[in-house]
Amino acid sequence: MKKSILFLAALLVVGFLIVSGCQTSRAGYESAPYQIVSSDGKFQVRDYPAMTVVETSMAGDNGDGSFGRLFGFITGRNAAKQKIAMTTPVFMADGEDRRTMAFVMPANMKTQDVPQPADGSVAVREIPGGRFAVLTFSGGRSSKSEAEHLSQLKDWMKGKGLKSSASPIFGYFDPPWTPSFFRRNEVMLRVD
Repeated sequence: MKKSILFLAALLVVGFLIVSGCQTSRAGYESAPYQIVSSDGKFQVRDYPAMTVVETSMAGDNGDGSFGRLFGFITGRNAAKQKIAMTTPVFMADGEDRRTMAFVMPANMKTQDVPQPADGSVAVREIPGGRFAVLTFSGGRSSKSEAEHLSQLKDWMKGKGLKSSASPIFGYFDPPWTPSFFRRNEVMLRVD
């Protein structure tokens, strides 16, 4: 009986440390700002201001070094050799002709303040502000998960009379060592 109680206590401590560590790692970063317009469980409608991002093309599921190129940019591989704070989320999107990964620049850094990338495959751009429908979900990143959650968001939007003609944007908030069931992920669609 005493061993069972000790084992349960140890599990609780380990669980607490895992949860605390995940929250601390996510909480330690500035996140892209937004205002919640309405909430419905894991679904929200949000207004985002214009956001400056650095982005790069991405092939497949990031086996191409796209994260490394962006991380290099914020750690000083730019024309000013300036270090820039990491933020959340990391955005991934399918454009008309390519898949991209983007890091959001800190809110106090305007587009004209961002140093020029030293790597020609990294670009600075501004995402126009606007209203987005958003679904928050957990789990690991995969094409199957993205398709499933995008479908859920579209179904919810249809039920609410919201329309979108934009490509989805996926936001990933946690480092890869975070257990998948603790991860915060989002799929966003710009509302027409």
